Amino acid sequence: MKIHTLSGYIQHIYLAEDSEGLLLLDGCSRADVDKVCSYITSTLGRPLSDLKLIVVTHMHPDHAGGAMRLRERTGAQVASHPKAAAWYKGLGGRTAHIIDLLLTWWVADRIGKAKESIWYNPILAPDILLKDKQTLPIFANWQVLYTPGHTDHDLSVMHVPSKQAYIADVLVKVKGKLVPPYPLCHPNQYRESLKTLAQSSIDTFFCAHVPPTAKSDIDFEHVIDNAPIKPKNHWHSSKNRIKKKLFGVTKNH
Repeated sequence: MKIHTLSGYIQHIYLAEDSEGLLLLDGCSRADVDKVCSYITSTLGRPLSDLKLIVVTHMHPDHAGGAMRLRERTGAQVASHPKAAAWYKGLGGRTAHIIDLLLTWWVADRIGKAKESIWYNPILAPDILLKDKQTLPIFANWQVLYTPGHTDHDLSVMHVPSKQAYIADVLVKVKGKLVPPYPLCHPNQYRESLKTLAQSSIDTFFCAHVPPTAKSDIDFEHVIDNAPIKPKNHWHSSKNRIKKKLFGVTKNH
């Protein structure tokens, strides 16, 4: 098994290659679709049909935005947690989707990327639903880990023989330090997810926004102890800004 790393629109893209074919460890963004296809055909010299499975770890634009277009182009199946399809449902969900698209452009601007088309259908239609600890279809050496916190449906995937895992946005880096992601919708579940990863047999962690990191270099206990107690997301941030404007104070959690 070999993991190929591509530089995506605002995140790292990981494409696993083994005897069963190609496995895309996340759905990347709409802006990354051509890059992934070109890498498969030009760099690897393989037909697009060799991409067999696309895992959507969660529904944010840089993790789900390219999944359905890649399915159309390659014939690969798309897999996600059962809760993923409902993440952006309803008026509140549609509003959150637009905010997340705007945040993606904001991040792109911060890292010097031009504004590209990143719109995608906020309601995912996966071919396969994944549960905690199950083996990935087609790729028997990969195991699913349910690691909620960032959202209610976050998935990580572990290559059992090599003890490597892709954990998407479970950890990000700010000012050189590993910290919880934003938003953090379910802080209690997030702590449990960190404990699961800390107690696992995983030796190396691949993240969407952090270079591959050895377990020995991650102070899980520190991250757990300093993680927010209450949710931090668009709604809570807006509420705190309104309170600050009205009353001149806000609570820090």
